[in-house]
Amino acid sequence: MNTTLQAISLSHQKAPVEIRELIYIKPGDIRRLMLTIQDAITPIELMILSTCNRTEVYYVGNDASYEHIIRLLLIEKGISFTQEYLRYFDIIEGDQAIHHLFEVSMGLKSGVVGDLQISNQVKEAYSISHELTLAGPVLHRLLHTIFHTNKRVQGETNFRDGAASVSYAAVETAEITIADPSEAKVLVIGLGEIGGDVARNLKYSSFRNVTLMNRSQAKANELSEETGFPTLPFEALAEMAGSFDVIFSAVNSSEPILTHSLLDSQHLLHHQYLFDLSVPRSIHPDVEQIPGVVLFNIDEIQVRASEALSKRLESIPAVEKIIQEEIAGYQNWSRELTLSPTIHLLKEALENLRKEEIARYLKNLDEKEIRIVEEITKNLVQKFMKLPVIQLKEACKRGEADQLIAGLHTLFNLEVSKTKD
Repeated sequence: MNTTLQAISLSHQKAPVEIRELIYIKPGDIRRLMLTIQDAITPIELMILSTCNRTEVYYVGNDASYEHIIRLLLIEKGISFTQEYLRYFDIIEGDQAIHHLFEVSMGLKSGVVGDLQISNQVKEAYSISHELTLAGPVLHRLLHTIFHTNKRVQGETNFRDGAASVSYAAVETAEITIADPSEAKVLVIGLGEIGGDVARNLKYSSFRNVTLMNRSQAKANELSEETGFPTLPFEALAEMAGSFDVIFSAVNSSEPILTHSLLDSQHLLHHQYLFDLSVPRSIHPDVEQIPGVVLFNIDEIQVRASEALSKRLESIPAVEKIIQEEIAGYQNWSRELTLSPTIHLLKEALENLRKEEIARYLKNLDEKEIRIVEEITKNLVQKFMKLPVIQLKEACKRGEADQLIAGLHTLFNLEVSKTKD
């Protein structure tokens, strides 16, 4: 069985945002691309992960060509294949691909170290792969090991503590501040890099009633498709601003778009929490003079993010240690998986010998005697199997299984046994 994981990766570490935007695969299109790849190269297993920072294809296959897969990916995006695009992709194989997926899933390779969002995105990618029956023994075992690693990182380190990005810190502060986030009406204005990240973080938060607003309606519609949140036209802000409990503003504007006069004219009858994530500021500071209005500016949010990031960076060695431990366990399983055909053939060979030997005597035995002989000989086969299996597994851990496998095949003529069966 081929158990070698391979990865094709395009990420923020090598590709600028202009290229990542071109290659990004919308959630609704991932299934179609996976089926296209399956039809074209028949991978044994396949998973696709696509986020704002990375688009990656993970696969197990015998003859799969990474260039062929990249070509199919570009065709899906309506891009003509040229060698120019290849320079943005990394090709990662074997143990390095496994370690890469672990680090991606833990958030070690995220734009913001320790990003919580990526673990959910990996789960969604695996869920689609499982749904399409393109996750086999390797991906099942690997992803469940990763999920267990995430739990260990959460419980044994400070790596997940606090909000290490401005967008996540803003959402976290709002969750802590609002009495009942699930009932709060939330508006996100400005869907550039920070505002877009706020919307994505809100998708995985306790907030349920979220609306998106952007000067470019096309951009709002695109993010709406990704997050499932409805939109409002930018022109509705002056009329609707006062109806929201929480507003995140990340608008690029030379003048504040939310002012004292605008909000005061709407006669607020509830508390309103405003988060200004813009530079220059898009919410005028004098809005806090309105009873019930609380304003958080970007400096206050950045302090929270910086403190959290410092803790996360200090925790990286502990996270890497956990990853190495979990990868070692996975690799032991993977190596033992390669033993299965030999163990099966050996058991089959001994079983054939058992059946051939007792067949000579069964005609002279009654039913009770036959049952006793069957039980005794089957127990003997199990006992004969025990030591070779133990030795094979121990040799596997030492990386010395190949020689022992070859010896067993020669000693018991295992291929011939398989043919005879």
